[in-house]
Amino acid sequence: MNDQELITNYLSLLKSNVEVYVHGTIESSNKCVRSVIKYGLDETLSSQERTFNIMVDNNFYKVENIKVADIKKVYNKLCKKSE
Repeated sequence: MNDQELITNYLSLLKSNVEVYVHGTIESSNKCVRSVIKYGLDETLSSQERTFNIMVDNNFYKVENIKVADIKKVYNKLCKKSE
């Protein structure tokens, strides 16, 4: 397994953990428990951001800017569907 595969798997794991922490945070009825779970969520989100930045820096993940014309096209398409 190469570096790109390892870090991609790690990022997927972090994303899964975020889902668990989000559900735990919103479902918790105990303020202390919610605080602990939210701390885990915040730490996991920070790790996800750092991992994503490493992937971008190493060209493992390509980030492309969306053209304004493409945004308008999707917006107009969605507006027509809601009418």
